[in-house]
Amino acid sequence: MELIAEKQIEVRFSEVDVMKVVWHGSYPLYFEDAREEFGKKYGLSYMGYLDNNVYAPIVELNIQYKRPLIYGMKPIIRIKYVPSISAKIIFDYEIVDPDNGDIFATARSVQVFMDMNYDLMLYSPAFFEQWRKKWGVEVK
Repeated sequence: MELIAEKQIEVRFSEVDVMKVVWHGSYPLYFEDAREEFGKKYGLSYMGYLDNNVYAPIVELNIQYKRPLIYGMKPIIRIKYVPSISAKIIFDYEIVDPDNGDIFATARSVQVFMDMNYDLMLYSPAFFEQWRKKWGVEVK
């Protein structure tokens, strides 16, 4: 089963440079919005991590810029959960034009689990294993 969520955004003036092109540093915020949307849809929220005494910081973010996003555009960000045997949360992203399907950017983020003392957890916490089982994305 694939877990996918979508969120439409509107490119704001504060996110662009003098050419009216989205500044590269705005993209991580778009991906954050997508992760929050995914969390709402599938019950994997930042507050849920904290409720389970776990942090989930991003340790890797790779972005491939394909076409410029321009001020006023309303693209869709598609986020897909990528199952992993490791104690990680991996997401793939696409920012697409809802009218013609053109891809503006793709990305992948990797999050790890840390306990409340900021120590890396080598195994996925129980709540995350239960979440994977609930949604049928267990790694065997």
